[in-house]
Amino acid sequence: LLSLRQKWALLSLSACSSLCCLCCLLGLLVAVGLTLGNQGQVLLAPCSIANIALAPVSRECPFDPTRVYVSAPGAGDGD
Repeated sequence: LLSLRQKWALLSLSACSSLCCLCCLLGLLVAVGLTLGNQGQVLLAPCSIANIALAPVSRECPFDPTRVYVSAPGAGDGD
């Protein structure tokens, strides 16, 4: 059986974990709400697209949401 000190430690760690989980959930809900609120336009706002062909490799655009990432068969097998 657990001693009284171990029970309090477990309770405090559980409370801290629950608080962290609630903070993460709140942040996720805010992010989803903001994204849905502006139809995702802010996600591409940092992209200054002068040439649409160079946009995915531009440093101003950290990702390309329209690109499909597929690895070639046998790539990364280590052979």
